[in-house]
Amino acid sequence: MTSLNKHNFKDWIDNSHKRTLIMGILNVTPDSFSDGGKFLSIDSSIKRALEMVENGADIIDIGGESTRPGSDLVDIKIEISRIMPVIKKLRNLTDVIISVDTRKSKVAEQALNEGADLINDVSGLTFDKSMIEVVKQYNCPLVIMHMKGNPKTMQDNPVYSNIIDEVKFFFKTQIIYAKNNDFDISNIILDPGIGFGKSFEDNFHLINNLNQIRVKSHPILLGSSRKAFLGQDGITNPENRLAGTAATIAIGQYNGANILRVHDVKFMKQVSQITHRIYH
Repeated sequence: MTSLNKHNFKDWIDNSHKRTLIMGILNVTPDSFSDGGKFLSIDSSIKRALEMVENGADIIDIGGESTRPGSDLVDIKIEISRIMPVIKKLRNLTDVIISVDTRKSKVAEQALNEGADLINDVSGLTFDKSMIEVVKQYNCPLVIMHMKGNPKTMQDNPVYSNIIDEVKFFFKTQIIYAKNNDFDISNIILDPGIGFGKSFEDNFHLINNLNQIRVKSHPILLGSSRKAFLGQDGITNPENRLAGTAATIAIGQYNGANILRVHDVKFMKQVSQITHRIYH
């Protein structure tokens, strides 16, 4: 199988039924919910990134701002100082697809200028109105994620009349917005935002109905790894939610997820491959 890299990623987006991709999470933050503080130095973050590539990651998603429930906004200069050295060094070492998890246009612009390939906007183009101009200028792939509210308050009793309809309506609205701003919408990837302004039951319902939120042929990204809704049986340590994550990966992939955003690349790659063999 031909390996995926920055040079053929767009071909995959246009034909995302070919195979499911693994996106490895690299948080260079002191306060992310699962691995905050582990990869703050350049050396430790690069080592982690290359380890994930070796274990089968197709994409490395680099984030310099925690958006866990209750988190505060991080200053742009701080976010840039955290991620830019990592992007620069990683780009010189590998042609893996580099994604940047940011909702700020200035961060996105500098990251793309340094060699990043994909912008993963947790606000779905709602936080920074200049983001659409940046991604249009670079003609890069873009993840539009659904989030009810903002990270500081999103888990304060989120309520939906029909979560499937609301998430799909948001996707359609943001796709139209991107198109009206002359962005190539064939570059859009959709993320339902598991854990972002959803109750535990909402998360399970979304994973069980992923195909219902698909808009046309846009790929779906699923980010359920180690999240709180998987700890209902007293599993308080996120690192111990491997089994729950694996269940969501298998069911989510079966229900149409095209990109799986995970912390545990090697293990979840195996889960994804076996899941594929079962239903194909």
